[in-house]
Amino acid sequence: MPDTSLVSGSTRATLGLGGNIDNPVRAMALALRTLDGRADCRIAGVSRLYRTPPWGKTDQSFFYNSCAAVDTTLSPEALLDVCLGIEREMKRVRIERWGPRTLDIDILTYGDIERAEPLLTIPHPRMTERGFVLMPLADFDADLVIKGRKVAEWLSEADVRGIDVADENRNWWKVA
Repeated sequence: MPDTSLVSGSTRATLGLGGNIDNPVRAMALALRTLDGRADCRIAGVSRLYRTPPWGKTDQSFFYNSCAAVDTTLSPEALLDVCLGIEREMKRVRIERWGPRTLDIDILTYGDIERAEPLLTIPHPRMTERGFVLMPLADFDADLVIKGRKVAEWLSEADVRGIDVADENRNWWKVA
């Protein structure tokens, strides 16, 4: 069971992670361990690992996806910078939208903040349409409210065809 208590002075953010080239499970695990090893971040919960069909651009390999809760003292923009830095370290190259990637880290939510800005929209603008985000997020926070509805409610309407649990162990990121 994830730790639901916040570290003093921190905000609970949720992240979506995924990838489908090279070794995406290892890349996601290293990303989570990197975040957890920082003084300004602590991983508070991680979903099971999922194997999911490609979304948007469908002529590519299946993805591995997961979600995580992180308690952080970073601002949303600083957290985004850290996540983008981790993506670069994992050799993420942005060639085409929804295309293959070694690692993708999206900020899904950041506390109760709602805003739309050019570089960062919170909550993530398409998260409520994506079963590959909602299923792992529901693993540890099905009652999280997004745009006035619980994650579990959004999930009940999402397309989850072809999404399979790849690893039941929620500590997969500590050993991968």
